[in-house]
Amino acid sequence: MSVRHALLALLSEGPKYGLRLREEFEAGTGEVWPLNIGQVYTTLQRLERDRLIQSDDDAEQDSPQKRFRITAEGERELAAWLRTPPDMSSPPRDELVIKVLVAMRVAGTDVREVIQAHRRYLVELMQQWTRIKEADADRDLALGLAVDAELFRLDAVARWLDAADGRIKRAAVEPPAQSPDHLPRLKRKAVATR
Repeated sequence: MSVRHALLALLSEGPKYGLRLREEFEAGTGEVWPLNIGQVYTTLQRLERDRLIQSDDDAEQDSPQKRFRITAEGERELAAWLRTPPDMSSPPRDELVIKVLVAMRVAGTDVREVIQAHRRYLVELMQQWTRIKEADADRDLALGLAVDAELFRLDAVARWLDAADGRIKRAAVEPPAQSPDHLPRLKRKAVATR
C-alpha cells in the first residue's frame, strides 16, 4: 500500500491538515488499515521535500498546524501512479510459503500437519472477514471492497495450501523420476526462481 499516493489522492480533493488526512485515509479504506499520525507527518514532509505538495507557511497563523495542498507535479505523480500496474513479476517473500518449504527439510516434521494448521487458521480468518462483510460491508463501499480483497487473498492462499498438500502427497507416493540434482543446470535455476 502506498501511503504517499493515498495522501496525494486525498489532497487532490482540496487542502487539508495532517490529522484530517489520517481520518479520511482510515475512513476511505474502511478502517481496515490504521495509520499512525507520525507516519502521516513523515510522509507529508517527504512529499513537500519532493515538491509534490506545499504547505501554508503563513507567518501570521497562530496555529502550529499547517494545511497541505497538492501541486501540479503532485497531480502528475498521482495520475501516473494510478495508471501504472504494480510490479508483480516476481513472487513476494511469503512467510507461509517459506514455512512450508522449510518444514519439508526439518527431520521429523509432518509437513502435511503444518499445512493443516495453517489451513485451519485461514478458515478462521475467512470466517471473521465474512462476519465483518455481513455486518457492515453493504453500508460502507470502501470497507466492502477491502473485505472482498482480503477474502480473495485468503482464498488464494488456501488454494495454494491445497495444491501444496496434494503435490506433497503425490511426491510421497510416487518417487520422482529425476531428482533436482540430475536436472540440467539451467532448468534447476529456473525451478529455483519459481
